Amino acid sequence: MKTIVFLGLLAVAAAAPQAPADVIPIVSQESEINPDGSYSYSYETGNGISASQKGALKDVGAEEPALQVEGQFQYPADDGSQVALTYIANENGYQPSGALLPTPPPVPEAIQRALAYLATAPPQPEN
Repeated sequence: MKTIVFLGLLAVAAAAPQAPADVIPIVSQESEINPDGSYSYSYETGNGISASQKGALKDVGAEEPALQVEGQFQYPADDGSQVALTYIANENGYQPSGALLPTPPPVPEAIQRALAYLATAPPQPEN
């Protein structure tokens, strides 16, 4: 019986709210929204996280304009290095770039030669 009461008290203690984490200050923050639909924002926190973005409507020759967005963010990794990513999003889709993104392995030399040959070979008749 004492074991059950002890385990019950232990469960209640473990489920109790934890002390709040340290408050991380916002070092800087800016935001602007213009009547033409363009906007920009940026912020930086006390723990090294920062981000910025700007966007505007762009005439792409369609019935409606497309939104063009450019931005970046960075944060400290667990090992202390900075992780950074920049991106563009427009009518061509989302296009990120940064060292954290995986890259494909190089194309083997034999495949490169075959592709070069196929690019210069005359067209073959269809069956």
